[in-house]
Amino acid sequence: MDLGLQQKVYVLTGATRGLGFATARQLVADGARVVLGGRSRENLDAAVEQLGGTGHARGVVADNSDPDAADRLLAAAKEHFGRLDGVLISVGGPPAGPVLRTEDDTWRGAFESVFLGALRIARTAAAELGEGGVIGFVLSGSVREPISGLGVSNGLRPGLAMAAKSLADELGPRGIRVVGLLPARIDTDRVRELDALSGDAAAARARASAAIPLGRYGTPEEFGKVGAFLLSPAASYLTGVMVPVDGGALRGL
Repeated sequence: MDLGLQQKVYVLTGATRGLGFATARQLVADGARVVLGGRSRENLDAAVEQLGGTGHARGVVADNSDPDAADRLLAAAKEHFGRLDGVLISVGGPPAGPVLRTEDDTWRGAFESVFLGALRIARTAAAELGEGGVIGFVLSGSVREPISGLGVSNGLRPGLAMAAKSLADELGPRGIRVVGLLPARIDTDRVRELDALSGDAAAARARASAAIPLGRYGTPEEFGKVGAFLLSPAASYLTGVMVPVDGGALRGL
């Protein structure tokens, strides 16, 4: 199926590795151009090289919590590739830990990056996008079910998902779509770090895999294909949806 991605241009934040990078790789493979946001110039340069160089991708040093990040990312898309068709907003997972032992400063820092930073980028993109544009959020299965030991994520992700649903209502009349992705146990550095916190990463992975109907962790490539589809014109009648990419781990409808 042709996703209609030829010459489309997308901005992806937190995209030098993991789920953001996997989506960027699939977008480029299908003919799109991408601007990657990340905090490390070295990592950005390496990611751009892996995506085929500056004809296919550009990197911008940007932290989602920085109020100027959104303007710089979107400006780079227009400067280097001449247009903007959508954004995929992803941030690293907030610190692990239970709610009762998470200090105020940790909540504030996570709110700035995970919640407010993401909304700021979405608002800025909404002002630039035209009909057919799309805003995507990489969220978490914690939108629907709390994840043990991830109190901050459990607190912030559901609120961001509801804000995204509200944006879908507000932007729908302009032909702009808003979608969310809910990854669970995808085999990324972040998930491996969480497994290691148990003291026995292999055992933690085995337990988690046993609770997934497909019996295994997902791959970043599998997530990237779903992300690229949702951002593409082929998904033109999907908005306001939260799509689990979890091997069936979420038990509700």
